[in-house]
Amino acid sequence: MENKRLHILVVRTDRIGDVVLTTAAVRALRKNYPDSRIAMMVAPGTRELVEGNPDIDEVIIHDRDGNNKGFVGFWKQVFNLRRKKFDWAIIFHTKKWTNMFCFFAGIPRRTGYCNEKLGFLLTDRVPDDREAGIKHEAEYCLDILNSIGVPAPLSGMQCVIPVNKNSDAWADQWFAENNVNPKEFIIVNPSASDPGRQWPAERFAQIIEILQSKNIGPIAVIGTKKDIAAAKVLSLVRSTDKIRVFDLRGQTSMSHLIALLRQCRMLISNDTGPVHIAAALKKPVVSIFTRNEPGINPERWRPLGQTVKIVVTPVKGMISNYKSKVIDYSYLNAITVESVWEAVDGLLKLC
Repeated sequence: MENKRLHILVVRTDRIGDVVLTTAAVRALRKNYPDSRIAMMVAPGTRELVEGNPDIDEVIIHDRDGNNKGFVGFWKQVFNLRRKKFDWAIIFHTKKWTNMFCFFAGIPRRTGYCNEKLGFLLTDRVPDDREAGIKHEAEYCLDILNSIGVPAPLSGMQCVIPVNKNSDAWADQWFAENNVNPKEFIIVNPSASDPGRQWPAERFAQIIEILQSKNIGPIAVIGTKKDIAAAKVLSLVRSTDKIRVFDLRGQTSMSHLIALLRQCRMLISNDTGPVHIAAALKKPVVSIFTRNEPGINPERWRPLGQTVKIVVTPVKGMISNYKSKVIDYSYLNAITVESVWEAVDGLLKLC
């Protein structure tokens, strides 16, 4: 496509990590089309990950549980996109409905993965081999651009997390009110959307107790207000005279969490969204992978960064199917406290 001023739509309506890792491709797109207007469509829960991104001119929300729910909501989005007169849609989140509304919105060029999810509706059909998990997700995103002649080199790839000054001020106030030195602050995330990605809460609690025994902290446990895993961890640990443990469940918006991660010393977490935020912010991260199957393996989903350590289950072929709730919990125990502490300790000495 001629390098002129275009109106480009980037579609990524799935979860936190997916959106973060796509920002490297958005940056490459901006570099190649500096005078174009770039909009990014995301789900409501990831809005604050892209608002303020210097590579994005407009954020469009697709709310499948609210304003865009069902038949009427689908067509509402179609007519919204039609009014905006996009020249080109690049669909990183492959779903039947994402391909459909870009088609019905009359966007003349539609680029994405060619698979059984109505890939025939696309004008640029990129072969889809992501389930093999032989590359990183960010690299797969760049491959979409490379395959259609848009230079997007892997070297120098950079994910982008925008600055929110109000949230940074909130974080500064939180640290001051709680007498916390952010350079010593450790964040622990025992949560994940899939129970098959949740290392046992008892073991997270043991890691916190080791940190306390070595006078490393203070520590905060994050999660949603109703998060069972985080609640269990907090029930097993207590603040000590020297190292406090803060309960931040449900107390941070996405931008507040970003602000805390921007200043913290380290994040210890399951393989889930916040590890990608922290890594993009160049913070030390220990990411625990309880699954090691093609397509959901560390090769595809590890956080990117120089100060990242991953701890992977030594067992391959773990049964984990979130939708049918089929999980073999014995595999979660294959990752020992000792192996996670070794990774944590290694980063603490390095950083």
